[in-house]
Amino acid sequence: MKSYGGIFDLPNEENRLKELEKKMSAPDFWDDRERAQKVSQERNSIESEIKLWDTLKESIEEIEVLFEMVEEENDESILEEAENTINNLKRKLKKVEIRTLLSGEMDKNNAIITIHAGAGGTESCDWAGMLMRMYLRWAEKKGFEAEIIDLQENEEAGIKSSTLEIKGPFAYGFLKAEHGAHRLVRISPFDSNARRHTSFCGVIVVPEIEDNIEIDIKDEDLRVDTYRASGAGGQHVNKTDSAVRITHTPTSIVVTCQSERSQIQNRVRAMKILKARLYELEIRKREEKLVLAKGEHKEISWGNQIRSYVFQPYQMVKDHRTGIETSNVNAVMDGDIDLFIEGYLKQKAESR
Repeated sequence: MKSYGGIFDLPNEENRLKELEKKMSAPDFWDDRERAQKVSQERNSIESEIKLWDTLKESIEEIEVLFEMVEEENDESILEEAENTINNLKRKLKKVEIRTLLSGEMDKNNAIITIHAGAGGTESCDWAGMLMRMYLRWAEKKGFEAEIIDLQENEEAGIKSSTLEIKGPFAYGFLKAEHGAHRLVRISPFDSNARRHTSFCGVIVVPEIEDNIEIDIKDEDLRVDTYRASGAGGQHVNKTDSAVRITHTPTSIVVTCQSERSQIQNRVRAMKILKARLYELEIRKREEKLVLAKGEHKEISWGNQIRSYVFQPYQMVKDHRTGIETSNVNAVMDGDIDLFIEGYLKQKAESR
């Protein structure tokens, strides 16, 4: 097998895997921890892809053998085993189909998610906290690593904002489907009159970008503020102004970080997030120009409502871009959002 639709070149990937494993066997490999982690992550991603294609090949070969046995022995139990193997193969093929949709330049990268509570006070802050939990549960089910980089808690309940880093193969490719405004409709537990409330939260998803990507950021365009970290992190974090907030004045983009123990480390990490936000902003500007050039009348602003989560008077989660919906609200809030992600990816592929 030489290649798969020009998307996954097995021989090249196998050679790349050998190169990475050779690097990892070097005695000084872990001297540069950040670089080592990136190499390890790439190695794990490639190994996962190769294993997937190998299991597909094995399943096809197994099915061929089983059908030969059915013809020779006329044994119904063997036929049942063949049917089970075919169903298993279908599930694997679906996984491959989704992976073929993740061919963007940054799709393989880790993802940085920022959640902002909209207008609506405690109700919106509670909704922001629910969304954060949803993405953390999704990452857990995928076997991805999730870290809370910044967390601004609300006094009564929920959070005002949070920034998460999700590390795993194609994390950004999947999670870019979540970029936009998320709408909640429910009877508010914070309303003594038990009235129905509508709340909005903004979700921004950007790829973690490599250091070799040049983003022009002028010092005079930055306003840097420090403050005392409000979340967990030990006495040192809570008693010093270690948290950092950076405002990029030309774009009004604000990024914060308080996950590290020192102000310097938080500033470095915040700058990395800012570069990712500016990179994503430039990509979206290009997409807007492309849409206008095609004469299409649709906006690509992250502020557009992409999904509604209705808890009362009925239960339904509906994606407004694809029309996909489900009544299993509890499962969605527990991280089962792949049906929306996959639907979005398929729609984007069809519109190209």
